[in-house]
Amino acid sequence: MKQGEYLIQWIEDTYGSPEELGKVLDYGIEMLFYLEPDSFDPIEVREVVSAIRGLIVGLRS
Repeated sequence: MKQGEYLIQWIEDTYGSPEELGKVLDYGIEMLFYLEPDSFDPIEVREVVSAIRGLIVGLRS
């Protein structure tokens, strides 16, 4: 499987669609602007970090 195919498959398997991944990443950008203690649920922050990590892994493979 080529890198692009792997990445598309991962996005669909994990988020259902590129649009959903886009929403998670957009939320992550918003978090970075306003990240203060108790401003976001730690689980939400971990979900965004997992999305970014998954993209990095997909792009490197």
